[in-house]
Amino acid sequence: MGAGRPRKFKSVKALTDAWEQYKEWCNNQSVLTHEFSSKNSEFVSKQLKRSVTYTIEGFCVWAGIARSNFYETYAEDERFRDIVTRIKEECEVDARMKFELGVIDPKLAALWMSKHGYTTKTESNVSGSVPVVISGDDELED
Repeated sequence: MGAGRPRKFKSVKALTDAWEQYKEWCNNQSVLTHEFSSKNSEFVSKQLKRSVTYTIEGFCVWAGIARSNFYETYAEDERFRDIVTRIKEECEVDARMKFELGVIDPKLAALWMSKHGYTTKTESNVSGSVPVVISGDDELED
């Protein structure tokens, strides 16, 4: 733990509970939209529920801790390692689901998913040997 700062989350349960509350907050954002109704010749406003993508950065801001402090304090502590891994995995799955469901523009997939180790580069150098089987003419004459 860095510089003797007190922990924001004293237990794994406290961190887990905070993560669940953050996901609930992400999934329930309220957005005010305005559209023109040609039927009524007026602007109509609607309150819509939208979701934002889970990120560790967003969680840290939401919880009021520095991202570097999160990693130093929790990711490096054996007791918190499993929940930190789960948080990372849930961030990845949430982003993937939102792309696959069309919630996030697919043009942004490379940008978002690169945070989780994905790449758009393809491997073009193949190394190693590939066996080649050549049959004789006598096998073809049947």
